[in-house]
Amino acid sequence: MRSTFHGLETAKRGMFTQQGALYTTGHNIANANTPGYSRQRVNFQTTEPYPGVGMNRPQIPGQIGSGVEAGSVQRIREKFLDIQFRGELNKLGYWETKMSAMEKMEEVMNEPSDSGLSKSMDMFWQSLQDLAVNPTNPGARSVVRERGIAVTKTFSYLSNSLKGIQEDLKNEISVTEKQVNSLLNQIHKLNNQIADVEPHGYLPNDLYDERDRLIDELSGIVDIQVSYESNGGASLDIAEGRASIFLSYGEGSRASQLVGKHGVNEMKVQYHEEEGLVSGIKVGKQDVAYTDFGAQGKLRALVDSFGYVKENLQDGTYTVEGSYPNMLKELDHLAYEFVKAFNEQHKQGVTLTEMNAEGFDPENLPDPYTPNTPNFFIDKSTTDGSLGDKKGFASRIDISDEIKESTDNIASASASNPTAGDAGNILSLADVIDKKELPLGDDYDATFKGHYESVIGQMAVESQEAVRLAKNSAVLTNAVETRRMSVSGVSLDEEMTNMIKFQHAYNASARMITLQDELLDKIINGMGTVGR
Repeated sequence: MRSTFHGLETAKRGMFTQQGALYTTGHNIANANTPGYSRQRVNFQTTEPYPGVGMNRPQIPGQIGSGVEAGSVQRIREKFLDIQFRGELNKLGYWETKMSAMEKMEEVMNEPSDSGLSKSMDMFWQSLQDLAVNPTNPGARSVVRERGIAVTKTFSYLSNSLKGIQEDLKNEISVTEKQVNSLLNQIHKLNNQIADVEPHGYLPNDLYDERDRLIDELSGIVDIQVSYESNGGASLDIAEGRASIFLSYGEGSRASQLVGKHGVNEMKVQYHEEEGLVSGIKVGKQDVAYTDFGAQGKLRALVDSFGYVKENLQDGTYTVEGSYPNMLKELDHLAYEFVKAFNEQHKQGVTLTEMNAEGFDPENLPDPYTPNTPNFFIDKSTTDGSLGDKKGFASRIDISDEIKESTDNIASASASNPTAGDAGNILSLADVIDKKELPLGDDYDATFKGHYESVIGQMAVESQEAVRLAKNSAVLTNAVETRRMSVSGVSLDEEMTNMIKFQHAYNASARMITLQDELLDKIINGMGTVGR
């Protein structure tokens, strides 16, 4: 036989359940602007009806409902949209970082402009042309020297500035590495907190949100895979469990565990001993070659810009790759080949100092005649006038001491006509800049100006590509985020509607208690009074 107070119990359950729904609605409203928060809902379910199933059940037609209860408080989240968002965020992190690095390079190279290398070379070429008009003019000779100094300073400035930015990129790689490891440790701590709650049958929704926020942030830095495993015990079916994080490499076909049940395998960037550039990634005790490292993410963009070593495992050789190493290599190559060709041509000419020396007779020169002419440019790392290693040469180029001491040491005349008024060698020096083909290309000869223009053009194309793909990635990321927020985000209008709905349901349950009270009052106080 059912209880006399059955209706009161049913109404009480209704009040408590609707009250819980109102609390959850209030929680959603309070966190409407909290980053990473997912809206929550109370999953209503009917309580066990009366009578229960059994051999000794009362002989009544059917069962009577006993009310409602909150089955669980669940956050609304779509895993597929999370995966999509993290994939797009990973691309966005790469291209935004790449764009920033290329913008800094463009600012340093500053082409076309009145202060770039191209302009300095043009002014140097023009000063040689002016000297060719009047080879004995001291003012024109001084201009050639000063323009030559400007060329060396421009080369040095470009090289040192690029190296400075490259060092900044290395520092940023170090900071990003620490950021990744910090995120991994925070995710691991949240995993442990979640593992303490789920086996008791609860859903730690706010911990889920914080963990997903950290995973989102991590996905913008490195290419990761995420999987989940149950924490056991009395965990609900909708409990998410422990998150395991893997670093993808080898085009996504392989992965190294970063966070798992047994702890964190911190990630460390490794550097090549000789080059000082990135050679690989170490995850715990596992080495991952950089060429196998994930293709996207902020860290990959930083390393692609800073530079890395690509090793050939078959013969032990390696090549250097990266935006900044490539540009520095081109600058060194340009400076080295230009100085080499310019000095060779300069030494073929005759200086005013030699022509003005006692005993110099242009009519009675030995055959063959080798002028006593100094180099115009020098390598500051050597003392014998030779050119040292091509690597880093752009930062070491300078004007020779002989040219600095006297402009008469500029070889203007050709050896075939060593007279003060001859400008044959000056014209040949000007051709080194404008016309002479130098071994600058990979498989062809090119003029200095032509090859430099191609280098700047390649940089501009790479920068434009980074800008374009950064914009495209931002659009796609925002689109996925909008779809994700339409599912997980808090809508104040919807929450206000729910609040009114739950409030009316609460009031109705309260009214049922009043009704039951009136019924009981009639039974207790109004029945059994006949005959008194």
